[in-house]
Amino acid sequence: MSNAAYGLLGAPLAMAALPLFVQLPAYYASHLGMALGPLGMVLFIARGIDMLQDPLLGHLLDRRPAQHRRWMTLGAVVLVLAFAALWLPPVGIGAGALSLWIALMLVLAYGAHSLINIAYLTWGSQLHGPLGAAAWREALGLAGMMAASLAPAAILGGDTAQVRPLLALYSMAFGLLMVSAMWALLRHAPQVATPTSIQTQGWRDTLRELAGNRPVRALLLPYFLNALSVAIPATLALFYIADQLGAPQLSGVFLACYFGAAACGLPVWARLAHTHGALRCWRAGMLLAVAGFCGAALLGSGDLVPYAAVCIAAGAALGADLALPPVLLGRLLGQRAGAGFGLFTLLGKLALAIAGLTLPLLSWLDYRPGQGGGVSLVLAYAVLPCLIKLLAMAALSRCTETLGSNT
Repeated sequence: MSNAAYGLLGAPLAMAALPLFVQLPAYYASHLGMALGPLGMVLFIARGIDMLQDPLLGHLLDRRPAQHRRWMTLGAVVLVLAFAALWLPPVGIGAGALSLWIALMLVLAYGAHSLINIAYLTWGSQLHGPLGAAAWREALGLAGMMAASLAPAAILGGDTAQVRPLLALYSMAFGLLMVSAMWALLRHAPQVATPTSIQTQGWRDTLRELAGNRPVRALLLPYFLNALSVAIPATLALFYIADQLGAPQLSGVFLACYFGAAACGLPVWARLAHTHGALRCWRAGMLLAVAGFCGAALLGSGDLVPYAAVCIAAGAALGADLALPPVLLGRLLGQRAGAGFGLFTLLGKLALAIAGLTLPLLSWLDYRPGQGGGVSLVLAYAVLPCLIKLLAMAALSRCTETLGSNT
C-alpha cells in the first residue's frame, strides 16, 4: 500500500484547490457581498502572481532536491493557515479591506499549494510504475474534491448563524487531514534517490533546455487550451447552478456527481492508456467533455436530471485530464522534472487567471448573481469552453507525430 501512502496527499491538496478555484468566488459574491468586478480583478491578479512563481519554485526545487521534504512541510503549514483565513475573514471588514484580505490570503495559499504540488508531482514521476502512483494520487484527490464539494455547500446552505462556527470546524478538519497525509507521505510512501545537489545552472539555461525538448514544446498549446476550457466552467459552475438552473441547494450534489464520475472513470482511463496510449485516451476524454458541455448549453430552470447527466459525462472525461497529462510529461522530462512541471503548472494557473476575467465580463454584460441566468451566462459557462476544448483537440492532433514515440 505504499502507493496509497503516496497518493493520500492528493486528498487535502484537492480539498484546498476546489474552494480556491470554484467555491470562493461564489462565497465572496453571494455571502459576503463582494461585487463581481473587483472580485474578478482580485482573482486575476492573485492567480497571475501564482502563475509567475511556479517555474521559479520548480527551478528552486530542482536545485535543492534534498530539501523537498522540508519545503513541503513548510508549505503545508502555510496552506492550512491561509485556507482557514479565506473562509473566516475578520467580522465587519469593509469592502476595500475585504478585497485586500482575499488577495493576500489567496497569494499565500496559491504559493504554498504550488510548492507542495510541484514537489509532489516530481516525487511521483520518479517512482517505479508512475501510472499506478498517479492513479492513487488522482483517485484520492477526487475523493477530497467530493468532500470539499459537499461540506461547504451544506454549511453555506444551512443556518446563517452557524456558518462561521461550521466553517471553522471544516478548516480544522482540513488541517488534520493535511498533517496526516504529509506524515504518511514522508514516513510510508515509496522513496526515491535524492542527491544532495545537482549541477546548478541559471534559470535561462533551464528554460533553454526545456525549449529545446521538442515533445515538451509540442504539448504546451494543447495543455494550455485544455486547462482554459476546464477553468472557465469551474469558475462559473456555482453561478450557473444557482441562476440558470435555479437550484443552489443542489450545488454540492452536482459537484459530487462530477467528481464521483471522474473517480469512477479514472481507473478506466488508466487501463485504456496502457492499451491504446495516453495521448489517444486524452483526446477521447476531451471529446467526451465537449459532448457534456454542449448539453449544458441547452438547459434552463428546473432541468436538474439532464444537468446531472451533463455532470456525469463531463466528470468521466475529467479523469483523463487529471491523470494522463502528468504521465505524458513525466515520460518526456529528464533531470529537470521540477522545472518542467513548474512550467506546465504555470500554464494551468494562466488559464485560471484568464478564467477569473469572465466575472467582470459577465458584470459588464449586466449579469447579477441571484437575479437569474441568461444568454451571457450560458455562453460563458458552456459554449465558450466547448469551442476552446475543440481547439485543444486540434492542437493535440497536430503534434501527435512529434509525441508518438514517447507516448
